[in-house]
Amino acid sequence: MTGPETAGQVGYAQLSTADPAGWQATGTAWAGLCGLTRRRAGELADEAAALRPQWSGLAATAAQGQLSDLRAQLLTLAPVAIEIDQVLAEFAARLAAARARLTAAVTLAAAVGVLIDRWGRASPDPGRVPPHRAVQTVTPVATALREALALAATADREAAARLDQLAAEAESGWMTRPPPDRPDPHADPAQVNRWWAGLTPTQRRWLIGHEPELVGRLDGIPAAARDQANRLLLEVRREELVRRWERLLNRVPRGPAEALGLRTVDAALRGLDALTARLADPQPPRAYLLGLDVGGEGRTVVALGNPDRAAAILTHVPGTTAGLDDATGELGRATRVLSRGADLAPGQETSAVLWLDYDAPDFLHEAAWDRQAHAAGEALHRFQDGLRVTHDGPPARQTVLGHSYGSLVVGTAARDHGLAADALIFVGSPGVGVGHADELGVPAGQVWASAAPDDVIRLTRPPGELARQALVSLSPVAAIAGMLTGDDDQRWFGRDPAHPSFGGSRFPSGRYGHSGYWHPDNPALDGMARIVVGG
Repeated sequence: MTGPETAGQVGYAQLSTADPAGWQATGTAWAGLCGLTRRRAGELADEAAALRPQWSGLAATAAQGQLSDLRAQLLTLAPVAIEIDQVLAEFAARLAAARARLTAAVTLAAAVGVLIDRWGRASPDPGRVPPHRAVQTVTPVATALREALALAATADREAAARLDQLAAEAESGWMTRPPPDRPDPHADPAQVNRWWAGLTPTQRRWLIGHEPELVGRLDGIPAAARDQANRLLLEVRREELVRRWERLLNRVPRGPAEALGLRTVDAALRGLDALTARLADPQPPRAYLLGLDVGGEGRTVVALGNPDRAAAILTHVPGTTAGLDDATGELGRATRVLSRGADLAPGQETSAVLWLDYDAPDFLHEAAWDRQAHAAGEALHRFQDGLRVTHDGPPARQTVLGHSYGSLVVGTAARDHGLAADALIFVGSPGVGVGHADELGVPAGQVWASAAPDDVIRLTRPPGELARQALVSLSPVAAIAGMLTGDDDQRWFGRDPAHPSFGGSRFPSGRYGHSGYWHPDNPALDGMARIVVGG
């Protein structure tokens, strides 16, 4: 009989009945304390301000000092509450992954004729497995069981250790002021990571609480810390948008520019509120806020699942018109890839990141130029490097996906700066700024593309060809016909990455148009998920 080690036999029963959702809900309850403590701290500040003109003397000074200390202690609780939520959410996610592996092992056992008892011990079914095949039949099942139990045990130990550390630091103080040196905002992520690693946990927590703007934007700082810092800034960013709204609303006379500005701010406000709701949603995967800027149409970087713990990471770069107003819509696309990847690789921890940290074109005439793609290249390069240096354990498989104009952003970044990526995916691409896959600097066979048969991007042709067709044609209809019969491997920004002449790999898409690659019935969704998980 072959089975898990004795120490893991009780674990089999525990893992079979474990409830990841319960741990997730507990973390969400802790996160709710963040807003409560900040409100109470604000109330104390208001009360202290009201007392000042009415009360003076030594007693008043002492009371003001005590109120200030109490307010500081309340504010200290906010990042700690977020941290506890992260610990429990990550534990729940890893517990769910372990249960998925356990389920896969049980399914395998049923398929090959292996019996599993209530202690997790595997043995051959005498009626289905002949004696000479017993060992080779049972071994894969027993191995899968051990791996599931080991993942659960490791998750349990690590979560308990992190919570024990927080409890110990509560006695001595959660925060300690760090040395005055700070990295440059555009510093190399490896340099940033070395600086961060040299700080104590209490010094890092001080920076999160007192300098969230710095921590929240630095590539090279772990995702958990950036998430804590940026969540602390959510209300501040919303207040910035409201002030912009009020300034535009009160401007007299109000012309077309002000009207457009009001619409932009209104859309950003609605998008920020939707994003805030997603961040508070207890349903897995937990969202990590890695960046937020409410200027212009708004920018954000959000990870679904902690990328520092994941075995596979997808970075999703959207295209034209992308902004804060539709961040949750783009996250929905990333969620579908994660979900399909979980079906293909049960138990594998995967993270998907919406990278909207560039000024995407708002109109088609802006998308006709590569200026904004060039401007985004260094930031995307730095972000991908940051994912490498902050990752725990063996390197993750990193995939970068660009849709529409976002594919040009990805291609330009790979060409000009290099990308820490094991695979690139282009869907609905107008060209990626290079003529061949080998110019993108990723492993051979790991440049992938798809173009739906009815994607309007197929109508695009190089600017020179469009001008020629317009000159020689006698009518707009003839011009369009000429466009459609031109070289079918050429797009506006270079050769079509989905064409055989580009030298990449292709995966199919159904007829779902320019934005339908993530439709549940589109084979392109399976294609993207398989590339991400390495299947």
